[in-house]
Amino acid sequence: MKIFGIAGYSGSGKTTLVEKLVPLFVANGIKISIIKHAHHNFDIDLPGKDSYRHRQAGASEILISSSRRWALMHELRGEAELSLAQLVKRVSFCDLLLIEGFKGESIPKLEVYRKVLGEPLLFPEDKNVVAIATDTSIESSIPVLPLNHPAVVAKFIFEYSGFTKRERRANA
Repeated sequence: MKIFGIAGYSGSGKTTLVEKLVPLFVANGIKISIIKHAHHNFDIDLPGKDSYRHRQAGASEILISSSRRWALMHELRGEAELSLAQLVKRVSFCDLLLIEGFKGESIPKLEVYRKVLGEPLLFPEDKNVVAIATDTSIESSIPVLPLNHPAVVAKFIFEYSGFTKRERRANA
Protein backbone atom coordinates (compact mmCIF):
# COMPACT_ATOMS: atom_id res chain seq x y z
CA MET A 1 0.00 0.00 0.00
CA LYS A 2 1.44 3.34 -1.03
CA ILE A 3 0.85 6.35 1.23
CA PHE A 4 0.85 9.96 0.03
CA GLY A 5 -0.19 13.09 1.91
CA ILE A 6 -2.10 16.20 0.92
CA ALA A 7 -1.25 19.00 3.37
CA GLY A 8 -1.87 22.71 3.72
CA TYR A 9 -3.60 25.27 5.85
CA SER A 10 -7.36 25.34 6.40
CA GLY A 11 -9.13 26.84 3.40
CA SER A 12 -6.34 26.05 0.95
CA GLY A 13 -8.47 23.60 -1.06
CA LYS A 14 -7.18 20.21 0.13
CA THR A 15 -10.60 18.55 0.23
CA THR A 16 -11.65 20.01 -3.13
CA LEU A 17 -8.42 18.75 -4.70
CA VAL A 18 -8.77 15.27 -3.18
CA GLU A 19 -12.38 15.12 -4.41
CA LYS A 20 -11.13 15.78 -7.94
CA LEU A 21 -8.15 13.38 -7.68
CA VAL A 22 -10.09 10.32 -6.52
CA PRO A 23 -12.03 9.70 -9.77
CA LEU A 24 -8.82 10.15 -11.77
CA PHE A 25 -7.08 7.42 -9.78
CA VAL A 26 -10.13 5.14 -9.88
CA ALA A 27 -10.36 5.58 -13.68
CA ASN A 28 -6.76 4.32 -13.86
CA GLY A 29 -7.57 1.16 -11.89
CA ILE A 30 -6.13 2.40 -8.59
CA LYS A 31 -8.02 1.29 -5.47
CA ILE A 32 -7.87 4.35 -3.25
CA SER A 33 -8.72 5.08 0.37
CA ILE A 34 -8.46 8.28 2.39
CA ILE A 35 -7.68 9.23 5.96
CA LYS A 36 -8.74 12.80 6.75
CA HIS A 37 -7.75 14.67 9.88
CA ALA A 38 -10.16 17.13 11.47
CA HIS A 39 -8.92 19.68 14.00
CA HIS A 40 -12.37 20.22 15.40
CA ASN A 41 -15.26 18.28 16.82
CA PHE A 42 -17.17 16.53 14.05
CA ASP A 43 -20.08 14.15 13.78
CA ILE A 44 -20.98 11.80 10.96
CA ASP A 45 -24.16 10.63 12.63
CA LEU A 46 -27.56 12.34 12.72
CA PRO A 47 -29.52 13.19 15.84
CA GLY A 48 -32.52 10.91 16.19
CA LYS A 49 -30.96 7.95 14.32
CA ASP A 50 -30.58 4.72 16.30
CA SER A 51 -26.78 4.78 16.08
CA TYR A 52 -26.68 8.38 17.32
CA ARG A 53 -28.92 7.46 20.24
CA HIS A 54 -26.67 4.49 21.09
CA ARG A 55 -23.57 6.74 21.14
CA GLN A 56 -25.34 9.36 23.24
CA ALA A 57 -26.31 6.61 25.67
CA GLY A 58 -22.61 5.85 26.18
CA ALA A 59 -21.60 3.09 23.75
CA SER A 60 -17.89 3.15 22.85
CA GLU A 61 -18.30 1.70 19.35
CA ILE A 62 -21.22 1.39 17.00
CA LEU A 63 -20.95 -0.56 13.76
CA ILE A 64 -23.70 0.10 11.23
CA SER A 65 -24.10 -2.30 8.32
CA SER A 66 -26.26 -2.58 5.23
CA SER A 67 -26.07 -4.29 1.85
CA ARG A 68 -24.31 -1.18 0.43
CA ARG A 69 -21.83 -0.07 3.14
CA TRP A 70 -20.75 -0.35 6.72
CA ALA A 71 -19.33 2.18 9.12
CA LEU A 72 -17.65 1.87 12.49
CA MET A 73 -17.81 4.84 14.82
CA HIS A 74 -15.57 4.90 17.86
CA GLU A 75 -16.02 7.40 20.66
CA LEU A 76 -12.72 8.24 22.36
CA ARG A 77 -14.44 9.23 25.62
CA GLY A 78 -11.29 10.78 27.04
CA GLU A 79 -8.80 8.41 25.36
CA ALA A 80 -5.90 9.86 23.38
CA GLU A 81 -6.37 10.62 19.67
CA LEU A 82 -4.96 7.83 17.49
CA SER A 83 -1.68 8.45 15.69
CA LEU A 84 -1.54 8.30 11.91
CA ALA A 85 0.32 4.96 12.16
CA GLN A 86 -2.50 3.53 14.29
CA LEU A 87 -5.12 4.80 11.85
CA VAL A 88 -3.30 3.33 8.85
CA LYS A 89 -3.43 -0.10 10.52
CA ARG A 90 -7.23 0.19 10.69
CA VAL A 91 -7.68 0.87 6.96
CA SER A 92 -8.27 -2.05 4.60
CA PHE A 93 -5.54 -2.66 2.03
CA CYS A 94 -5.69 -0.45 -1.05
CA ASP A 95 -3.27 0.61 -3.79
CA LEU A 96 -3.01 4.22 -2.64
CA LEU A 97 -3.89 5.70 0.75
CA LEU A 98 -4.23 9.47 0.57
CA ILE A 99 -3.71 11.27 3.86
CA GLU A 100 -5.49 14.63 4.02
CA GLY A 101 -4.16 16.88 6.76
CA PHE A 102 -1.63 15.50 9.25
CA LYS A 103 0.80 18.13 7.96
CA GLY A 104 3.33 17.33 10.70
CA GLU A 105 3.71 13.67 9.69
CA SER A 106 6.86 12.30 8.06
CA ILE A 107 5.26 11.04 4.86
CA PRO A 108 5.75 12.27 1.29
CA LYS A 109 3.20 14.99 0.70
CA LEU A 110 1.90 17.55 -1.70
CA GLU A 111 1.45 21.01 -0.24
CA VAL A 112 -1.72 22.83 -1.29
CA TYR A 113 -0.91 26.53 -1.12
CA ARG A 114 -2.96 29.68 -1.69
CA LYS A 115 -1.14 32.98 -1.20
CA VAL A 116 -4.42 34.78 -0.38
CA LEU A 117 -4.62 32.91 2.96
CA GLY A 118 -1.56 34.80 4.18
CA GLU A 119 0.05 31.66 5.62
CA PRO A 120 3.68 30.72 5.00
CA LEU A 121 4.65 27.80 2.80
CA LEU A 122 5.23 24.51 4.63
CA PHE A 123 8.15 23.93 2.26
CA PRO A 124 11.16 24.24 2.65
CA GLU A 125 10.91 23.78 6.45
CA ASP A 126 8.97 20.52 5.91
CA LYS A 127 11.40 18.27 4.01
CA ASN A 128 8.58 15.75 3.39
CA VAL A 129 6.85 18.15 0.96
CA VAL A 130 7.79 16.80 -2.47
CA ALA A 131 5.65 19.18 -4.59
CA ILE A 132 3.43 22.23 -4.26
CA ALA A 133 0.02 22.64 -5.90
CA THR A 134 -0.91 26.30 -6.09
CA ASP A 135 -2.95 28.87 -7.95
CA THR A 136 -0.10 31.42 -7.92
CA SER A 137 3.44 31.66 -9.25
CA ILE A 138 6.12 30.36 -6.86
CA GLU A 139 9.87 29.90 -7.20
CA SER A 140 10.78 26.53 -5.70
CA SER A 141 13.40 23.80 -5.86
CA ILE A 142 10.61 21.18 -5.96
CA PRO A 143 7.87 20.75 -8.59
CA VAL A 144 5.16 23.41 -8.60
CA LEU A 145 1.89 22.09 -10.02
CA PRO A 146 -1.23 23.96 -11.16
CA LEU A 147 -3.84 23.54 -8.41
CA ASN A 148 -6.68 24.02 -10.88
CA HIS A 149 -5.50 21.14 -13.10
CA PRO A 150 -6.08 17.99 -11.03
CA ALA A 151 -5.02 15.69 -13.90
CA VAL A 152 -1.51 17.18 -13.71
CA VAL A 153 -1.47 16.72 -9.92
CA ALA A 154 -2.76 13.14 -10.23
CA LYS A 155 -0.07 12.30 -12.81
CA PHE A 156 2.62 13.61 -10.45
CA ILE A 157 1.30 11.56 -7.49
CA PHE A 158 0.89 8.49 -9.72
CA GLU A 159 4.49 8.71 -10.93
CA TYR A 160 5.97 9.76 -7.56
CA SER A 161 4.25 6.82 -5.85
CA GLY A 162 5.88 4.46 -8.34
CA PHE A 163 2.82 3.20 -10.19
CA THR A 164 3.67 1.84 -13.60
CA LYS A 165 1.44 1.49 -16.64
CA ARG A 166 1.73 -2.29 -16.20
CA GLU A 167 0.45 -2.07 -12.60
CA ARG A 168 -2.34 0.21 -13.71
CA ARG A 169 -3.53 -2.28 -16.34
CA ALA A 170 -3.29 -5.19 -13.87
CA ASN A 171 -5.47 -3.35 -11.36
CA ALA A 172 -8.02 -2.14 -13.91
